[in-house]
Amino acid sequence: MASPVSKPSSLSLLLLLLLLDASHLAWSQSFVGVNYGQVADNLPPPESTAKLLESTTIGKVRLYGADPALIKALAGTGIGIVIGAANGDIPSLASDPNAAAQWVGSNILSFYPASNITLVTVGNEVLMSNDESLISQLLPAMQNMQRAITAAGLGGKVMVSSVHAMSLLSQSDPPSSGLFHPSFEGRLRDLLEFQRENGSPLAINPYPFFAYQSDPRPETLAFCLFQPNAGRVDSGTGIKYMNMFDAQVDAVYSALKALGYQDIEIVVAETGWPYNGDSNEVGPSVENAKAYNGNLIAHLRSMVGTPLMPGKSVDTYIFALYDEDLKPGPASERSFGLFKPDLTMAYDIGLSKSSQTPASPKAPVTPTPRPTGMGWCVPKSGVSDAQLQAGLDYACSQNIDCGPIQPGGACFEPNTIASHAAFAMNLYYQTAGKNPWNCDFSQTAALTTNNPSYNGCVYPGGST
Repeated sequence: MASPVSKPSSLSLLLLLLLLDASHLAWSQSFVGVNYGQVADNLPPPESTAKLLESTTIGKVRLYGADPALIKALAGTGIGIVIGAANGDIPSLASDPNAAAQWVGSNILSFYPASNITLVTVGNEVLMSNDESLISQLLPAMQNMQRAITAAGLGGKVMVSSVHAMSLLSQSDPPSSGLFHPSFEGRLRDLLEFQRENGSPLAINPYPFFAYQSDPRPETLAFCLFQPNAGRVDSGTGIKYMNMFDAQVDAVYSALKALGYQDIEIVVAETGWPYNGDSNEVGPSVENAKAYNGNLIAHLRSMVGTPLMPGKSVDTYIFALYDEDLKPGPASERSFGLFKPDLTMAYDIGLSKSSQTPASPKAPVTPTPRPTGMGWCVPKSGVSDAQLQAGLDYACSQNIDCGPIQPGGACFEPNTIASHAAFAMNLYYQTAGKNPWNCDFSQTAALTTNNPSYNGCVYPGGST
């Protein structure tokens, strides 16, 4: 697999965006979004929320309904808005085209284009509801919604989709074996055909947090939090996965491919990690929430992509902007918020426009003494391209400057995975603290006193 940080398409796109709107790109990434839940009685005024979002690098917000006050407050901000038709709206939308036209008029046309509405989600996790009547009405509701949007002149500008849980898959491990549950397949084919015709994405809710709760081992936690770990090899492809998020998203891609719909884009409608929970809950903590969300954002910003979808970042909506204090269930359900009702951060993951430092991988509790005289981190001999690719992906997802190995950069040539991985691994080691564990990369790298710099390509480092 080619080095994702070397793909000219990603670099060209970034350069084009810079030329078109430098100030906007400097502060926001369109692929980083947030969910705005309203099962709470202490939310800030909509105007305050709009100002908060503008102060961050968050480029999109997803609403579960179509709150007119917040949609109006977001007018003129350029922030992408996803609005939702509730499960309870589906019967009327499915049976009456006029109901769909009225819904579009009230919730889209009243605000568009000042409010940048980009997507309507019809229903939430409907296929998993076991309500056969509701399930049978989902596609007609989506079709009527699409017709109403097209009739309003917004076809191709405002898309229509629906949101699904990961339980839509009957198989997800290894990622290459991903399959949709047979009981959903017939309905799903019809939905996917509709979405292909209209260019809308499949919206899915992957939660590594729940994967960790079902397998609470230390190595699983590191894998879920994007922290250094041994990785997991997909027996079907030989690809080594370094984090659970990529594995879950690629399982969805494989399931789409198995049905012949791999051309449909994937949107992560929800993912997140709670910072608090009940005493009997495994996983919730400020440290873990900061690591997951911070490292996820760094991974998205790197444009590395996933092993099966390299060189691009999937639009991802983090759950959630605020806590929802009225939600039932365990304490974790009320503890996903990135911000508090007083608009202060619950914890810092580098979302502020004035501070874009993501969470750092957690160091071992008992550090090994650092050797002296070892100045550079380089791959060991005999390491496979797949392992080098994993190390390259991880290093460049950690907010280091991989520009020198982009086309035109001083270290782009030779254009090989080995050369690019060596530069990225060393740069990560130098910026992460120069600790021995910063040059491990699942035991594929080692420290050296031999300066690997060549021609005009300078490797930072030296005596430590």
